[in-house]
Amino acid sequence: MSALPITARITLPASARRGEVVTVRVLVRHAMERAIDAPGLTPMPRKILHTLRVTYAGEEVFRMALSPGITANPYVEFTTIATETGDLVFEWEEDGGATYRREARLVVT
Repeated sequence: MSALPITARITLPASARRGEVVTVRVLVRHAMERAIDAPGLTPMPRKILHTLRVTYAGEEVFRMALSPGITANPYVEFTTIATETGDLVFEWEEDGGATYRREARLVVT
């Protein structure tokens, strides 16, 4: 897994009551441009995010297929139910096999 080239802004409540519906917002910045390495040469492979997968307390709570029309800097909003204190793990898969991972903690009271 790679640490770059994405940055993600993940917004969720710092804490929630057990059973509460929690809204999760994610904005990711990702360079996806297809580049030419030199004039007249073959384009470098494009880098496009194609899947976002989110797990919470070890269970998948969200999955989304992304397409080139929305992947430059995708914004995603979804809800989940607060069940226990744990990490939401966000994984983006990119063409070519790279996976990018970020985490955010939800404290359940």
